[in-house]
Amino acid sequence: MWRDVAQAWQKYEFGGSPNEGPVGLRARNRLAVAEGNTGSLAVFPAPHKFFFAREIELNLGYVWYRKNDEKTFSLGVRQAEHEEMYHPFGVSDEIWKKRSAQARNFALGNFALYNAPPGTLQRMAVYYYVSPQNGAATADEVLKFTNGDRYPALAGHQVAVGHFHTHFHEQVLDAGSIDFQPPWIPTFRALGINIAMMSDFHGDGHPDDHGPLRLPEHKAYFDACRRHSDKDFLIVPGEEPDAHLGGHYSSAFPKPVYWTHTRKPDQSFVEQHPQFGKVYHVGNAAEELEMLKQENGLVWQAYPRTKGSSGYPEALRNTAHFQSDRYLGASFQSLPVDLSEERLCEVRCLGTLDDMNNWNAASPRKFLVAKGDTYAKFPDDETYPHLMVNYVKLAKLPRCDEDWTPILQAMRAGEFFVSSGEVLIPEFQVTGQGAQRNVSATVQWTYPLEFVEVV
Repeated sequence: MWRDVAQAWQKYEFGGSPNEGPVGLRARNRLAVAEGNTGSLAVFPAPHKFFFAREIELNLGYVWYRKNDEKTFSLGVRQAEHEEMYHPFGVSDEIWKKRSAQARNFALGNFALYNAPPGTLQRMAVYYYVSPQNGAATADEVLKFTNGDRYPALAGHQVAVGHFHTHFHEQVLDAGSIDFQPPWIPTFRALGINIAMMSDFHGDGHPDDHGPLRLPEHKAYFDACRRHSDKDFLIVPGEEPDAHLGGHYSSAFPKPVYWTHTRKPDQSFVEQHPQFGKVYHVGNAAEELEMLKQENGLVWQAYPRTKGSSGYPEALRNTAHFQSDRYLGASFQSLPVDLSEERLCEVRCLGTLDDMNNWNAASPRKFLVAKGDTYAKFPDDETYPHLMVNYVKLAKLPRCDEDWTPILQAMRAGEFFVSSGEVLIPEFQVTGQGAQRNVSATVQWTYPLEFVEVV
């Protein structure tokens, strides 16, 4: 028995003929249960570590059963052999064709971020949970390990995510109304997310336009973010530029800021636009850094040392913007997944964190910010096992029409921690100096801890 993607219970009683191969189940929560007369047995993969970075989170069927013969059966976990298309969207022919092509390209060419280097011991974990209860009760017990596939609320903290290419402004413009609610919003809210830092203008819109096309798209983006924010849910209109600072990077400001990635010779760095007010036209790295300083924005390297940021941030270590407090650090995402690593992204991510902080002791401290880097998103996707979040120490969530500076200040101060949801750190403190220091922390967890480190 299993829940399907619509949360309805399904079952198979082994009444058919024996299977030749495994039957993959698109089971909600990546969970199947074999129920008998005196108990049940659940099977499920490790959350997060089992899953590798994809641009979409379609449920490809991660558990399976097989009827071997009339007396025996098998069940376990699996990875799919290939990607599939997300459901394209578009009211206009132009957007439908663009998103259909993107969905097809993702399905054909983006399924290779799982790695098993030669000579390594791969930790290919599968969990079995034995219970004297019936199948439904056993499934409920298993879901406690992932808090029901939800990032639990933590007093004094807000749950923030970043780096998502949902083409928000494109969707509302194509729909003809900023009241159109795209499916990624209820998906995020169901996960317990409070702050969504989006990244439009990456495969959508006109990021390289000098202003006539980009600025109206910016306005639609800002208006839609305000319209769909709430008392407990804030959408921050960020971007992932690859303009002047080197590699790809995420950006966020404490308020909506109009700016272009390019500047024509007859345009000034700052313009007072009759419709949009203050507009920055950025022509080089120095001007982009100046804009960040004037507007108290932050940037951090997207997927350091891989993809579009290969060779970064090390190529920036001696630049003015890397040594500025506006450069927060880099992003944390478990890619490529290598099951010989005990920790999530322990080589690329944690190695980058160490290097950034050791290159120049005088530079402001650098951090890793959890991100998603996915595109279309739907409520029936398996989003939770692919996503890390940031628990930002913030007592109150700013409203959409308020100053978002407290969020960026907390991030700049390192007042947050990254979590996959199963381990939480409500309190953490270091006292003392030099070699004589005391670390105290309150830690919560669901799965049994394998080890604890103080670094």
